[in-house]
Formats: sequence, C-alpha cells, structure tokens
Amino acid sequence: MDYVLEAADRNLLTPYVYPASWPEGGALRQVLSLLLLTNLGAELLYLGFASLSFYYVFDHRLMKHPLFLENQVQREIKLGVTSIFWMSFPTVAFFFAEIRGHSKLYDNISDSSSGWPLVILSIGGFLFFTDMVIYWLHRILHHKSVYKYLHKQHHIFKVPTPFASHAFHPVDGFLQSLPYHIYPFLFPLHKVVYLVLFVFVNVWTISIHDGDFRIPWPLIEVINGAAHHVDHHLYFYFNYGQYFTLWDRLGGSYRHSSALLGKGPLDHVRKLSAAGKLRR
Repeated sequence: MDYVLEAADRNLLTPYVYPASWPEGGALRQVLSLLLLTNLGAELLYLGFASLSFYYVFDHRLMKHPLFLENQVQREIKLGVTSIFWMSFPTVAFFFAEIRGHSKLYDNISDSSSGWPLVILSIGGFLFFTDMVIYWLHRILHHKSVYKYLHKQHHIFKVPTPFASHAFHPVDGFLQSLPYHIYPFLFPLHKVVYLVLFVFVNVWTISIHDGDFRIPWPLIEVINGAAHHVDHHLYFYFNYGQYFTLWDRLGGSYRHSSALLGKGPLDHVRKLSAAGKLRR
C-alpha cells in the first residue's frame, strides 16, 4: 500500500489536504490517509465492478426466482457499503504494518535471488494459501455456535446478485479477508503483485455472485465459480471454497453444480415461466 499512499501524498494529500506541519512519514497522518484511501478504494471497487457485473453479466431473470427477496439489491448494497466501512479499521492496521516495513513485501524483483520464478510461484502460493484458509474459516462460520451471529447475514440472499459479494457482517467479512492480509507477513510477495491480487480477489468475489454459470469445460471440476457458489447459498453445506474445488473435495463438502446439471435457479425460473407461475 505504500505505492498507493506515496502517489496520493504526491498528487493530492500533501498539496491540498494536510497542513505543511504534518510530515508525510508521521504515523497519525499515515493511519488517517490509509483509512481514507482504503474506504474510498474499496467502496469504488465494490460498487464499480458489482454495477458492471449486475448490468452486463448478471441474468436479471433470476430476480423472478421465488427466493429472491423484496428490495434485495438495495439491501445487498446497504450491507456491503456498511460492512466495507467497518472492515476498513482493522484492515488499515495491516496496511500500516506493511508500509512500516514489518511484512515480507519487496519492491524490486532483483532484490530476490529467485527473480521472476519467485514472482510466479508467489502468485500460486497466494491463491493456494488463501483458498485453503478461507475454506476452513468458512466452514467454522457455518458452525451453529457462531453462524446466526455472523455469517447468517450473508446467507439471507439465497439467489445472490453481484452486490451480495461484500454483503457480510463486518466481523465475518474481515475474518474471511484475513488470509489475504496475513500472507505477505509469512511469505515474500512483490508489492505490485500484492496490489494486483488485492483487486483480483475483490473482482473474483463479485464474479462468484454474478449469476453467470458458464465455466470452460476443462475447468468445470476445478474452478469454484458462480455455478458452484450459488449452490452454497441455496444448499448451505456445500462448496465453501473461494477459487477451487480442491478443499471441498478433500473436506467432503463438494457438490457438483446444479446449474450445470440443468437444475439450477435459472432452470427453476424457466420452468415456472413455462407453467405460467412466474411472479411478475
């Protein structure tokens, strides 16, 4: 995040926002700046990409499904925007530690003896690590002792839209984001790669709620996309994974996508429409 902070300081915060008496390297100023940038960036990322997905990818016929709630889109957006705001506070603690040099993030590929191979390996390591940890965190959040307090807010949306992607209880959302923040404190990662992956995980989270159930056939059994994730919303105990189906298979919670078998929520809408029972 130091790249983002330096650019914001250079082009906006130093010349137009902060008094000259506040040095750029001051801890309080950095925390306040990170809160501003994290909130602004995350909200724009969420609303921008979710809006594009909703209007250009999401199949609006799904809104006629019997389980689609009244005013659901507005409820998803309200919860998502609120959650991102509250999540930003603990998130900034990690970003502050990063810019203070306490992580294993590095600037130059030449700083590493492994060079580009380490960059490529770190991307795979990030995806593997975060997918694994999120899987187990997700299962824990479904345990009856905590579910109704945290994760239930997300699961009221049985047939989600892209705006449901960030519609969590703030504690739930932050817990599921922890693996992303922990990884660069455990393993080396290039700073630009980290920023790209930060955007990627947010866009991916939107994509698995976008109602587009198409998956390239060689990847059907590997990728945990929207077709698999909607079954998680509908059937609760299956498909906890974030990117891949690996941990669901190992954990006994894998369910082949009902949408890919012609039994998904859009198929149900089509049947109701054919029978003249579709709500208007």
